[in-house]
Amino acid sequence: MPTNKLDLQTPDFVASNAARLVELFPNCVTESRHPQTGEIKRAIDFDLLRQELSHDIVEGPQERYRLDWPGKREALALANAPIRKTLRPCKDESVDFDNTQNLYIEGDNLDALKLLQETYLGKVKMIYIDPPYNTGNDFIYDDNFSISREEYEDLAQIRDEQGNAIFDEEKWKQNSSTNGRFHSEWLSMMYPRLKLARNLLREDGVICISVDDNEQVNVRRLCDEIFGGTNFEGHIHWRRRHNQPNDPTKMIGLVTEHIVVFSKNKDALKKSGVGKIALTGDFSNPDNDPRGPWASKPWKVGSDQSGSRYVILHPSGEELDDEWMGDENTYKQLVADNRIVWPKRGSGTPRKKYFQSEREEEGQCATNWWPHDVFGHNQGANDEMTSLMGTKNIFSNPKPRELLNGLISISNAKQDSIILDFFSGSATTAHAVMQLNAEDGGKRRHIMVQIPERCDEKSEAFKAGYKTIAEIGKERIRRAGKKVLAEWQAKQAKEKPKQGDLLNPPSTISDPPSAPDIGFRVLKIDSSNMADVYYQPDELTQDGLMLQVDNLKPGRKPEDLLFQVLLDWGVDLALPITEEKILKRRVFFVAENALAACFDTGLDEHFVKELAKRQPLRAVFRDSGYASDAVKINFEQIFKALSPHTELKTL
Repeated sequence: MPTNKLDLQTPDFVASNAARLVELFPNCVTESRHPQTGEIKRAIDFDLLRQELSHDIVEGPQERYRLDWPGKREALALANAPIRKTLRPCKDESVDFDNTQNLYIEGDNLDALKLLQETYLGKVKMIYIDPPYNTGNDFIYDDNFSISREEYEDLAQIRDEQGNAIFDEEKWKQNSSTNGRFHSEWLSMMYPRLKLARNLLREDGVICISVDDNEQVNVRRLCDEIFGGTNFEGHIHWRRRHNQPNDPTKMIGLVTEHIVVFSKNKDALKKSGVGKIALTGDFSNPDNDPRGPWASKPWKVGSDQSGSRYVILHPSGEELDDEWMGDENTYKQLVADNRIVWPKRGSGTPRKKYFQSEREEEGQCATNWWPHDVFGHNQGANDEMTSLMGTKNIFSNPKPRELLNGLISISNAKQDSIILDFFSGSATTAHAVMQLNAEDGGKRRHIMVQIPERCDEKSEAFKAGYKTIAEIGKERIRRAGKKVLAEWQAKQAKEKPKQGDLLNPPSTISDPPSAPDIGFRVLKIDSSNMADVYYQPDELTQDGLMLQVDNLKPGRKPEDLLFQVLLDWGVDLALPITEEKILKRRVFFVAENALAACFDTGLDEHFVKELAKRQPLRAVFRDSGYASDAVKINFEQIFKALSPHTELKTL
């Protein structure tokens, strides 16, 4: 059957980048001989390419302003190298797997970012990451550039003879400040991840990176190189503590952390609109004002303000001659509009009402100073985790939801925006997305990525039954989702119009809002579902061929195959999936008829005809799934007759 075979590996960025260069500079194409195989391959003459990009004669390496460190070239090569891995669904750990639009990916985020390239290229509105701070301890993202990840796992003894993951604490704590590669190893870890992350951003997308003092300068320079210095949006100083530091050994106590913000394309971001920070206040409605909850500010001029001098009549009849805001006519209009209140039972000075609805519409431009009373602090985040999880100190220094709310707001991530966090930790980002959707009816989606870093056996998390950080994150989303939904339902019940409500007759009541999506699909990174013969058929011997009639690895399920197909075809991993039986064969339908997949064996002409009648846009089957060679030959002809537009591929 001459149908195309799925590639089933992530893109080879080296090949694609070289192809672009060939189009631009065909004179820079040359040939080179592979040092091991002797094979002649097309190559790029980089000396000539450098000359093409310079007005001056290039005779050798030129000094220039740049960020460099040992291992940078290897980090770039790592970013471009393809991998043969996949995402395996885990329904048991998911919530509302069949309907949710959210994803939780468990595994190394470098692998995850590569696996997401085809599907989410240019689709993510906002990325927030809180990578491990370079303290010299607990540095688990130890990418090895000279050997494969699998070989490294064997050398580092993080997998036993049966392939089960184990954990070598000392191995992960090598990046100490006494090591000459203290900054280099951290930068080598971040560089390929940020390069891949940039690909996923929309043109008007934004990335926000939390970082401490050790690497904040390097993060800025790293992002200057990857995103372009002109796309630097700002450096936020967030006050993470609500009290003063009390460490007498410090000359300058730390109360802030840094958040570096870059856009992918500053012009596109400006065109689409920059978000505002919602103004805050202690809103209430003690006088049952029909305009809703309000807060107030003094009408009397403060020491740093300017106003006008005129007489205001106190409710008691006393005339108050002072410096007031605005002018007298403005004040009289505010009185007529019931926007002036007198606190302290009339004994105070006048104040102007500010309605919550108005202030939410106004908003304000974000500044680079984010105080703890507006954007939360560490203790508040810890208290929320304790309340949710029922255990104190279950996660070290989680970020507060208020901080994420602010970042989502300034990124202008509205409606159906995709928000990605590939160092998700305690999953504050997912919690913030669900809460915001519940508040404003948005359909934002979250994609969380977290390596299953093992919890210390002495930690409160381990004592509470959590073996990995990923387990904490998933449970936090489950519990936060239940809380968000319960609060949303209570609010809807309170606001639901009653029968006979004259203010809201049935004809004016719109469709009830849909509940926020509190589910998530758990997908775990694993090696490809396909045996080595799938990728290297020419290297198989005749004896091996008899053993490899089925090119799948043992233990892989049809659902596993389906998600590897979705990845390779670039299909959204959150699309709805249904399963049907056609002539006793299991068939998966993705997004109704966008994709049909059947991985059963013994497929005959009757089955092919029934499936072709459904006219799916795409269809995929196993190469060994046909009942006979005759069926395999006739397969494409049947589809051409009954569904000529269907794109066919095989595993």
